[in-house]
Amino acid sequence: MGYKVAVVGATGNVGREILSILDERGFPADEVVALASRRSVGVEVSYGDKTLKCKDLATYDFSDTDICLMSAGGSVSKEWSPKIGAQGCVVIDNSSQWRTDPDVPLIVPEVNADAIVGFTKKNIIANPNCSTAQLVVALKPLHDAATITRVVVSTYQSVSGAGKDAMDELFSQTRAVFVSDPVEAKKFPKRIAFNLIPQIDVFMEDGFTKEEWKMNVETKKILDPKIKLTATCVRVPVFISHAESVNVEFEKELSAEDARKILRNAPGVLLVDTREPGGYMTPHEAAGEDATYISRLRDDPTVDNGIAFWCVSDNLRKGAALNAVQIAEVLMNRKLITSRSKAA
Repeated sequence: MGYKVAVVGATGNVGREILSILDERGFPADEVVALASRRSVGVEVSYGDKTLKCKDLATYDFSDTDICLMSAGGSVSKEWSPKIGAQGCVVIDNSSQWRTDPDVPLIVPEVNADAIVGFTKKNIIANPNCSTAQLVVALKPLHDAATITRVVVSTYQSVSGAGKDAMDELFSQTRAVFVSDPVEAKKFPKRIAFNLIPQIDVFMEDGFTKEEWKMNVETKKILDPKIKLTATCVRVPVFISHAESVNVEFEKELSAEDARKILRNAPGVLLVDTREPGGYMTPHEAAGEDATYISRLRDDPTVDNGIAFWCVSDNLRKGAALNAVQIAEVLMNRKLITSRSKAA
């Protein structure tokens, strides 16, 4: 019983990753359609051993499509997701457009898959921010065990989180440094090559950036509204994978050794922590992998019931494309959708 799946934004970093993951995981799609803006019509993208030519989103008929994996940015999603959902096709959206909408479930399958049933209100399901996704995968089993009260997180986010142009800028600036050419900053407010930028997204009135705000509100929506969270989000000169330094305080007693046992058996988590040189995961090693990796797990002596750890994950996969495909798998496995072509 195969499904008809449309991928919107198929020419972008995440869109291409979605097509790759659909094939890797053997998602039961009888037909996969690549969609993009009019200027990208005809551009070829890979889906397994097949090549798909992009069609125009503006003229595509979704009436016989089961799932739309949307990865074309907030403005496109704002315009098109309600129209697509109204045609009976379930939209799984990677942008920030619908994440705080009370009628749209915000889902990380390892964390809150049961909340997916609310999708029928708008036929839209939201994917969280990439930095939030890996964080809540790590926090969920710990919260279940000892109830988290407060989280302090500093992120080290790769340039791929800002799109292909950002990756190109890191490459061109790095090359310019080596050959003593002028370094131009276009995508980022300051030079990113051999530098760190303590700003992701725009500043808000309280001094936090919108990325930091997203981590706060999304963690509360996905995990528990009572959790207090403060974030500092930093862009680093790495192409793929986000890393996070995390301090967690609990209501109940929980030692680092307790956390170690819990995380060893947690879904979507791999513990790599041998307390020796190189006995931890780095962004480079996490690239292309599905897991959320936990390292440097230790007690936090500055608070009662606190631990600290290092968390790394491929932001294009678990932070976006993989999570979207996993949501589609939940819809399928729980029989929340049926193939419309088969029903017809």
